[in-house]
Amino acid sequence: MSEPQKRSTFFGGAAILAMSSILVKVIGAIYRIPLGRILPDDVMGDYNAAYNIYNLFLTISTAGLPVALSKSISEANALGRKNQVERTFRVALATFLTLGLVSFFCMTVLAAPLAQHAISNPKALNCIIALAPSVLCVCIMSAFRGYFQGHFNMVPTGVSQIIEAGSKLLVGLALALFFMKQFGEFYGSVGAIIGVSFGSVVALLFIIVLYFRQHIRSLRQEKAGDQPDPPGAIFTNLMRLAIPITLGSAATSIVTLIDTKLVNSQLTTVFQTVDGLALNPDGTGPALDAARSLYGIYSKTMSIYNLPFSMMVPLTACIIPAVSAALTRRDRRQAQMVSESALRIGLLVALPMGMGLFALGGPIMGFLFPAIDVDIAGPLLSVLGLASIFVALQLLCNSILQANNMVNLPILAVVIGGVVKIIVNYILVGNPDIRINGAPVGTLCCFIVVDLLEILIIRRAIPKPPSVLRAAAKPMLASLVMAGAAWASYGLLHRFLGNSLSTMGAILVGVLIYAILVLALRTITREDLALMPKGDKIAKILKIQ
Repeated sequence: MSEPQKRSTFFGGAAILAMSSILVKVIGAIYRIPLGRILPDDVMGDYNAAYNIYNLFLTISTAGLPVALSKSISEANALGRKNQVERTFRVALATFLTLGLVSFFCMTVLAAPLAQHAISNPKALNCIIALAPSVLCVCIMSAFRGYFQGHFNMVPTGVSQIIEAGSKLLVGLALALFFMKQFGEFYGSVGAIIGVSFGSVVALLFIIVLYFRQHIRSLRQEKAGDQPDPPGAIFTNLMRLAIPITLGSAATSIVTLIDTKLVNSQLTTVFQTVDGLALNPDGTGPALDAARSLYGIYSKTMSIYNLPFSMMVPLTACIIPAVSAALTRRDRRQAQMVSESALRIGLLVALPMGMGLFALGGPIMGFLFPAIDVDIAGPLLSVLGLASIFVALQLLCNSILQANNMVNLPILAVVIGGVVKIIVNYILVGNPDIRINGAPVGTLCCFIVVDLLEILIIRRAIPKPPSVLRAAAKPMLASLVMAGAAWASYGLLHRFLGNSLSTMGAILVGVLIYAILVLALRTITREDLALMPKGDKIAKILKIQ
């Protein structure tokens, strides 16, 4: 394969993964909003608490190994070592299967102590058990995804992710409604989670069928004569690559899990000691139920908070190869320009969405979840809207650092930010006058600290660093004016219309004003658009020089 073909294959694969990731995020958002309307607040809290346990096991099992596997297979393919490819895959599959079985064991046999001690919510027990098959299936599926990605075939990974998310949407919502009707509201979260496991099973079957079709075709070809490395050597090489990546990803999951336990336990303690609600010896009782309800409201706001920075996926996928290519040519100026353009485009998306959530937190929650307590949910979403901007900036900074071969320093920044989050939440959530309102403040403080550290690293460690201030100035100005206009529009419209129409009208006003300001301020350049698909055509349409 020629060099241009390799580059075309790589960027084509990256585009496929980016588009599938966006679609999966959109499906996930569509799923979470009706699910939040179906499930009561306390049951939604059980769902999200159990999901944090699941995410930790999934991160430990699958964060680094698929990357290590795809890298090892692509290297063996480049050398024409087909036997090495097959043995590497078999070793990785055995490793994934072992990790999946261990995770399955922990989430079934040890579900009760995990619910009691890891997340301080004994009522999430059934949700944890219902998620166990999913972690096993995803572990096995990750081996096949890594295999295909090592062959520069991103389609199986992208399609299997969409199948998984689509099945979760359709089957999860249907089972949530069915379980609530048949067994009561408490089991609605169990039905939704069974839908998650069902989606994992279907996606696994799909990718296995694709693998065997390709494997049968390869058997018909001439047999390779290379001598593969011993299984022990292959395993060691995979672990050497996978462990650093896993540690970095696990840091975030561990902080999230600790935070879940902390918020639930602090809320339960406040309801018990200040409000006089009872707490049984097994950890259940009115105090826990009140805490579950507040955490459930917080979980529903989190489903909206995730949207702005989920849009960073395709951009971060483009930053690393673009910056790396410039650095390979020793063109520091080009690397700086690409990094700054990526920051500007990312903030052009994240800033208005985050500021919009800040300005219209209450109306948006009332529009999406009519039964929710807007007086509680509105301020939570407003603070999380600000936090989402800093999360998006952190993802962009991470990509810039990774492109400059700085992998460990971002992990340290995340750990420090996580410690800040835990301390802030411990103090604020345990305050009877603040309670759940302290949780988004902890998230905001966490990512402000992480961003400051990563920006400092970029400025000190990169010879020609991009300017975050220069990239953010115009989008920030446009977003502030947009947020003020949206807030004022809602106040005016709400005098004559209901919340739903007023909210949609205010969002429309905000979008129009923001679009006008972006063009009037010449916020985006032709070089920025060059990073995007069809960027040249967009520049011509908008008459951007």
